Amino acid sequence: MQRVTKFFREVSREMRKVSWPRREELTRYTITVITTVAIFAVFFAAIDMGISKLIRFILE
Repeated sequence: MQRVTKFFREVSREMRKVSWPRREELTRYTITVITTVAIFAVFFAAIDMGISKLIRFILE
């Protein structure tokens, strides 16, 4: 039990050292991540459709 208490005490101490982003930075990073994920989703959907059509073309 003492090890668990020590662990959480050390975690708390380290969390105080963390440099948390400001609201503006967090908003900008969130928009960047969402945009990047959307771009990759569209890209991979297009690749998937292309490969599917190619396979259908070959098999017919």
